[in-house]
Amino acid sequence: MNKILGQKIDFSRPEILTQALTHRSASKANNERLEFLGDSILGFVITKWLYGKYSKFSEGKLSRIRSSLVKGSTLAEVARYYNVGDDLILGIGELKSGGFNRSSVLADTVEAIFGAVFIDKGIHETESFILKVMNDWLLKVNPDSSDKDAKTRLQEQLQSQGYSIPKYELIGKHGKDHLQTFTIKCSVPELQLSSIGEKRSRKKAEQLAAQTLLEKLKK
Repeated sequence: MNKILGQKIDFSRPEILTQALTHRSASKANNERLEFLGDSILGFVITKWLYGKYSKFSEGKLSRIRSSLVKGSTLAEVARYYNVGDDLILGIGELKSGGFNRSSVLADTVEAIFGAVFIDKGIHETESFILKVMNDWLLKVNPDSSDKDAKTRLQEQLQSQGYSIPKYELIGKHGKDHLQTFTIKCSVPELQLSSIGEKRSRKKAEQLAAQTLLEKLKK
């Protein structure tokens, strides 16, 4: 019996969980494909839950709430709450650079774990698993919150302080066409600040880079 993300689960193929915890810096048999799968499954499960919970909400409000629940910063928070960093399998370089506590690595691993559960247990058990894992965050949902995304919040904060809007630059992408990873640099030249976001879609990479820069500004 294994326990992951605070839940007891008996994997019929334990190696799939090992793969979900393996960063690409450690092995070719890593969690990238499982993360790709888990991202979609998480979106489906949360969408279904919101649809049933808030029957009178518009599509726009449901989308904003879903975004707050599946975004990288929330998933990194989930990972830290359940101490996922302690179970990560990282390459030497990634380990030395603090990858076990990097928000993007933690968030991707949570998605990969969801993907692994789906592969091993099917959609019904995966749905139950995700809702149990995310229960505390589902309880904290504020339907009245505007929950502006990271790019919007970053732009508004900079403009309110008299600075120019941030610049987003694609500095790399790798992987096959159907499974590419995009690396985006977000920068504010006036403040000599920049950050990097790496995700499966360019949009998500930009959001991650913006969130990271917001965290730098707070410091």
